[in-house]
Amino acid sequence: QVQLVESGGGLVQAGESLRLSCETSGGPTSRQFMGWFRQAPGKDREFLAAITWLGAYITHHAESVKGRFAVSRDYAKNMVYLQMNSLKPEDTAVYYCAAARPYTNRYNSAGAYDYWGQGTQVTVAS
Repeated sequence: QVQLVESGGGLVQAGESLRLSCETSGGPTSRQFMGWFRQAPGKDREFLAAITWLGAYITHHAESVKGRFAVSRDYAKNMVYLQMNSLKPEDTAVYYCAAARPYTNRYNSAGAYDYWGQGTQVTVAS
């Protein structure tokens, strides 16, 4: 059974940075997409970034965060990270780490992910 635990959220000022961490256990494999999503109050869950291994790490980032957020993974340490720079008040949300089902390419769809962490709150003050 895959288990995911996020950490690293908190309260920051606009323009500052945070690095979220996601510790995995019980899998997933290196080829399974690991994704980051967020959900703000009253809004749908939003795809942010995903990473997989195909001989090298392959990453995808949503246009809304491209250039500010970066996903990475240390498979040997069972860790996935989301580096967030130049944070804005509109980045305030609960951030989730997720593991996709094997062989899916729908890395930007929440429905393709079978396992989710409990979420970590990120609050960006103006």
